[in-house]
Amino acid sequence: MEKYLLNSEKMNFRDLVTRSRTYRRFDSSCRLDARQLAGLVELACYTPSSRNLQPLKYVAVSEIEECSAVYDCLSWAGYLPDWPGPVLQERPAAYLVMLCDLSISFSGAECDSGIAAQTIILGATDIGYGGCIVGSIDRDSLRTLLHIPDGFSIELVLALGKPVESVVIEQMEKGADVRYFRDSHDVHHVPKRTVDEVLLTFR
Repeated sequence: MEKYLLNSEKMNFRDLVTRSRTYRRFDSSCRLDARQLAGLVELACYTPSSRNLQPLKYVAVSEIEECSAVYDCLSWAGYLPDWPGPVLQERPAAYLVMLCDLSISFSGAECDSGIAAQTIILGATDIGYGGCIVGSIDRDSLRTLLHIPDGFSIELVLALGKPVESVVIEQMEKGADVRYFRDSHDVHHVPKRTVDEVLLTFR
């Protein structure tokens, strides 16, 4: 099988994870091509799969008009009710629509979708891009748009592009608000629980 190699500057894994944020604003003029998208999907092919069934399939969307139509099937940033979503020149440059092949796993993708989605976003970060894992989808409209047969469920949409926004991690105090927010400088802040809160002992 041909390998779709991803060229990138090297960073350590911790940096890769901390830089792999959810981005919702991109430079729409910086496009991803079919080879880059295939490379990201190939990474997902190597990830763990429940019972090793590997039911996930993908539809790559990169043409400008089709990207615009996919955008209309998505909802953005539920914690920012006054923000209607990215303006035209800041919309994603490509999408990977994640499907579950129900002929392989009728019960759905189980844990596979999260593992694959995170791997793809990490891969995008590694080559200088970023993305947003979108679950708020008008699935009926998207199915019609992309001619997706009934034998596939739509799991997620991965919006991809070159980020043009600053996203910073805030260390949460226990009991603090989990909602992300933007400050007066339009920097996006994302509260995250600390290891001291999530690493438990019951002894």
